[in-house]
Amino acid sequence: MSAQGLEGLEHTVQLTHIWINDLDDRLSWNDKARSYRLLKAVLHALRDSLKVNEAVDLGAQLPGLLRGAYYEQWRPAITPIRNRNVDQFLVRVNESFKRDPLADPAGAIMAVFELLTEKITEGEISDVKRCLPKGIRNIWPETNAVRH
Repeated sequence: MSAQGLEGLEHTVQLTHIWINDLDDRLSWNDKARSYRLLKAVLHALRDSLKVNEAVDLGAQLPGLLRGAYYEQWRPAITPIRNRNVDQFLVRVNESFKRDPLADPAGAIMAVFELLTEKITEGEISDVKRCLPKGIRNIWPETNAVRH
C-alpha cells in the first residue's frame, strides 16, 4: 500500500493520541498506557450498559482506532447487561486495574465522561445519558466545555 493511502489511518492514530493525551492531562497521571486502559474500560462498561442501537450510535462517533477497541469482545445479544447500577459500573472498570488500583474510581470515570462530553456531539451525549440508569447518569458531570 502506498503512503498516499495511509492518511486515514494516520489521522485516526493521531486522534486517538489526542484523546489519550487529553485524558492523561485531566488525570495528571503522566501514564498514557494507564489512561488508555481507563478509557477502554469505561467505554466497555458504558457500551455494555446501553441498548444495542445506542451503543452503535456512540461507537460511530469515536475515532476509528478507539472504535475498534470499543467493539472488542462485544456481545450485543447480552446487552444491556442486567446489573446496570453505578456499583456494578465501578466494579467493571476496576477489573482493568487489579494490579494498580484506582485511587478514586468515580473521579477517574468522571474524567472519561468529561472527555466524551467534549469530543462527542451534544445530542449523542444527551441520548447516551438518557439511556443510562440514574446512578450512572449521576456520576456524569454536567460541563459546559468547549466542543471540538
